[in-house]
Amino acid sequence: MSFTPKKVQSFWLLLLVIVGLVVNVVMHHPDAVAAQPLGQTSSIKPSIVLVHGAFADGSSWQRVIPLLERDGYTVTAVQNPLTSLADDVATTKRVIDAQKGNVVVVGHSYGGSVITGAAAGNSHVKALVYIAAYTPDAGETISALNGKYALPPLATALVPDTAGFLYVDRAKLHDVFAKDLSTAEARVLAATQKPLIGAAFDQTVTSAAWKTIPSWYLVAQEDRAINPELERFMAKRIGAKTTEIKSSHVPFLSHPNEVAKLIEAAATTPVK
Repeated sequence: MSFTPKKVQSFWLLLLVIVGLVVNVVMHHPDAVAAQPLGQTSSIKPSIVLVHGAFADGSSWQRVIPLLERDGYTVTAVQNPLTSLADDVATTKRVIDAQKGNVVVVGHSYGGSVITGAAAGNSHVKALVYIAAYTPDAGETISALNGKYALPPLATALVPDTAGFLYVDRAKLHDVFAKDLSTAEARVLAATQKPLIGAAFDQTVTSAAWKTIPSWYLVAQEDRAINPELERFMAKRIGAKTTEIKSSHVPFLSHPNEVAKLIEAAATTPVK
């Protein structure tokens, strides 16, 4: 392909017109440029990390994950070993650190203690969501929190194995853990439960993420695994935006739409 002087002249004239248009936009609308820095747009959604509690694994979020993904969120459910609080915090922290951009971290039950430690000091975590979960302060145990109110029925349904891991008595799980699920669903939970090392109830985190990160809390009004009054106490103490629902200890299974809605409310609240 050959370039005649006339074609070259036309090319440079076109280039000058384009440059002129860009300069005009920048000079007359500087805010439009400043508002969208390179690599960032207001439409980017945060990633969501879901952290299961005791006697469960990441698949417990199976009814919430599709709802969040349908709405455009990247979701990761952590698979914690439940071998110690420190192990679970470390595992969850690795998953949080692997996310791109801002992150919303969600914890259920014992998983609340895990996210409290794992998200601490992480500037990418924009919100914490506690689903009927523990919210310990630094140096505070789950046992100490449970001692503030009457113990729930779950407390007398735990069965240890020879290694010190705890299970929920299969005959009692439906009543004390998932009363608003069907009998068939509760039997699956009983058969697939993942045990928690009993020592975790007396282990602590070194810092509490909720002290610096905005928090949301879902109180399960018919919870028989954590006293609902304790849930209200913890939600108030951390200054969480609190919602209550008529649910057992597993609202993500019995009321997944409401749980997804709360998580998305946290995800869409502007960062101050």
